Amino acid sequence: MSEDLVFYTNPMSRGRIVRWMLEEVGAPYRTELLEYGTTMKAGDYRAINPMGKVPAIRHGDAVVTEAAAICCYLADAFPEAGLAPERGRDRADYYRWLFFGAGPLEAAITNRAIGVSVAEDQSRMVGYGSYEQTMATLDYAVSRHPYIAGDRFTAADVYVGAAIGFGLRFGSIERRPAFVAYHDRLAARPALLRAQQIDDDLMREMQERGG
Repeated sequence: MSEDLVFYTNPMSRGRIVRWMLEEVGAPYRTELLEYGTTMKAGDYRAINPMGKVPAIRHGDAVVTEAAAICCYLADAFPEAGLAPERGRDRADYYRWLFFGAGPLEAAITNRAIGVSVAEDQSRMVGYGSYEQTMATLDYAVSRHPYIAGDRFTAADVYVGAAIGFGLRFGSIERRPAFVAYHDRLAARPALLRAQQIDDDLMREMQERGG
């Protein structure tokens, strides 16, 4: 039943990553919409995520926060969707690049967007080293195979693909040919198109209610 899997989100958030993942999984779920500064910070939601941030999911008694962790969890919880490699090199690449996306890539993009610069002598102190190093590594990651963990689409492509799509749209990553080609391979996926439509519709509804 849809009550078994609950998705806490706002359509103007990283919840869009998890929406895409949920649509790829194909299992029924219920959406709980939260608003910044009010329901997202309320006590009942802080019992789900003390950070007062989205996204989060509740699956039975299990609660998972952080978009990358949710993608991993859903891939394992619904193996019939085929969104995680079995074992071996593909599984290693799956973990490697999913958490590269959640760690160095996320930090490098965010710091650049908000104007935080890292001096050369400070690069050893930050996990991503430098924005330039991170972009070169991302280029390597998406250039080796059709998908980031080999020849098959996985949850790692959801997370990294969402970051690249967002970065290309808003100019927070370089428009390299490898990034554009990778993004184009993902852009027409039916689950992504469904997820985008759902969140775009919800965003319009929330904006209309707000004024």
